Amino acid sequence: MPVDALPEHRAPFLRANAVTLVAGTTGLALAAIVWLRLPHEHTIESLWIFLFKLLPFVAMSVAIAWLDPAWARWLRLPMILIPACFLIFYAVFIPRMFFVAGEPGSEYYYTVLTLVPFIILSIALAYRLGGGSRSGTLRLCGAMIILQLSGLEDLAFLVINPHTDPAWTPIPEVWHWAEHIRVRLGHYPAKHEAYIFIAVHVALAIAVLAVPGRAVRSLSRRLRRSP
Repeated sequence: MPVDALPEHRAPFLRANAVTLVAGTTGLALAAIVWLRLPHEHTIESLWIFLFKLLPFVAMSVAIAWLDPAWARWLRLPMILIPACFLIFYAVFIPRMFFVAGEPGSEYYYTVLTLVPFIILSIALAYRLGGGSRSGTLRLCGAMIILQLSGLEDLAFLVINPHTDPAWTPIPEVWHWAEHIRVRLGHYPAKHEAYIFIAVHVALAIAVLAVPGRAVRSLSRRLRRSP
């Protein structure tokens, strides 16, 4: 398989990928802290812990978006990193989920919550390595993490499954399990609050994907000019 030639004007590797290397190292360090030092619990103690747990995702999103595609292709990283992501999913997360699924006080839920951002980053990485733009990479990461945090999965759990347990059917009036919503609202959401919360997040994710960059830049300039 031929290797792409680097353009003559291409910056040296370290300079071209400086942001990626710093953000990637930071993201991995933060991920290690979150996984190894923080408790693996469904309950979220505070908004600050919730935000801290998002930092590895933010750092890795930046690392992927600033990855230099020409250097990546020259180093054949698409043939290395994409299979590596698959192997982490298949040989780390899947065995872990099988192991914890039947344990008392199972970490299954926490493991899935960790898996989803990894899938988002893997998709964004494939997009960037395939020549996707920096802004497009950031849009994809932003929109997909907003969808993860929207509560859409909670609603889908209630709607698409044939529940017979009275705890889940009809749809509960208060969503007492939705910690990721509680930590932001300050209380467990009532059913209709959850619907509004989901709708706002879905609309925001669509906006992140669809609003032209020039409109965002124009709004930013107007805000800076405002007294």
